[in-house]
Amino acid sequence: MSEAPAGTGRVARLVAAIDAVALWSGRAVSWMLIPMVASLVYEVGARYLFNAPTTWAYDMTYMLYGSFFMLGSAFTLMRKGHIRTDSFYADWSVRTQGTVDAACYLIFFFPAMIAFLVVGWDFFWASWVREERMVTSPWMPIVWPFKLSIPLATALMLLQGVSEFIKSVVAARRGVWL
Repeated sequence: MSEAPAGTGRVARLVAAIDAVALWSGRAVSWMLIPMVASLVYEVGARYLFNAPTTWAYDMTYMLYGSFFMLGSAFTLMRKGHIRTDSFYADWSVRTQGTVDAACYLIFFFPAMIAFLVVGWDFFWASWVREERMVTSPWMPIVWPFKLSIPLATALMLLQGVSEFIKSVVAARRGVWL
């Protein structure tokens, strides 16, 4: 009996479903750019045209950008957009690439993301419980929504990491990428 092609079966459907979550989250998060740019444009207009700077635009902009950056990380992982040292990698066979990638996911990625999830959740939860506000800002916004992006982004990264790990194992075993 011959093996099914790499892109068929339950494993491929699972990978496709996880990738769809990353794609959806990336598209959803991209909409954060609109209020971010709008607040910057408003601030520039208010400051330079009317000499009336806002108390909120700077904080809004960096909180939105920080959340955008974090929450877009799973999409970036799916699209292979994170930094990789390709000095030798590109010359390796698909099986070797898959083996090295799978090992790196197990040894480095998953332990780091699990630790980051635990710490990020605690960071968010402490902010929520204390109703923490940004005391360095005259606007004094609540910060828990901003801090919630850390465990959410980490959970999305972990989920996408499962997809990438599966792709790596398939590549190591079959010599083709899903």
